[in-house]
Amino acid sequence: MLIESYDSISEGFKKNMNTKRKGFTLIELLVVIAIIGILATLAVVALQQARKNARDAKRIADVRQMQTALELYFNDNQYYPDAVTAGDTIASNGVTYMNIVPTAPTPADGTCTATSNEYVYTATGTVTGASYTIDFCLGGQTGGMTAGEKCATPGGIIESACADL
Repeated sequence: MLIESYDSISEGFKKNMNTKRKGFTLIELLVVIAIIGILATLAVVALQQARKNARDAKRIADVRQMQTALELYFNDNQYYPDAVTAGDTIASNGVTYMNIVPTAPTPADGTCTATSNEYVYTATGTVTGASYTIDFCLGGQTGGMTAGEKCATPGGIIESACADL
């Protein structure tokens, strides 16, 4: 009798093992949703950081392009222009050195404020057009340069604001 009941239990157990489950349990679904949520959060954070780095790289590239255009202008005219405004052209005597002077990328980030997030060109020197400065701001550390206000001159980019010169 003991053997018969053992056999019947064993057969019932085998039948239950052979039946396949259809679908996922609630716990499995919740775990998958939580993992997807964490991965999506990490992706958004990484994307925001990449955008900040791209804005700073664009700021440096814009200023270097402006410096190149100003040096070409100086080579042809023996002086720097009196004014350079974002959206305008750097040109002289029918020669265009920069078709459109760039504007700083937005939004301002890091240590930059809305007022410091622009390229400010100033003609300097004892003689008109002898030199220039371009004041701009970096939101974060980029290419070996620290965050904060920077100053571009004919000699290069300086790690301080133009007002500090």
